[in-house]
Amino acid sequence: MSSSPRNISVTLLGKEYVVACPAEAEGELLKAAAYLDKKMQEIRAGGRIIGSEKVAVMAALNITYELQTNQAAERNETHSRLNQLSQLIEQTLPDTP
Repeated sequence: MSSSPRNISVTLLGKEYVVACPAEAEGELLKAAAYLDKKMQEIRAGGRIIGSEKVAVMAALNITYELQTNQAAERNETHSRLNQLSQLIEQTLPDTP
């Protein structure tokens, strides 16, 4: 059962934001905010993108790309593992007419 939302403060590029979050998700939200802030700091440090909004959009695009790449790799790994297991089953089971 989820608890009622709590207001959690996160800081991105030195600016504080207050967001509502269930108590049981607070730790994950704080980790996500720290990761986002790190990515935004990296983009800003690159010096080619100016403005918090543009930095946030670029960070969102980069994180989305990372997510999609990781998901594709996991799908490929799962597919490969299922093929291996299927081959093992076929080799192990006796042929039946």
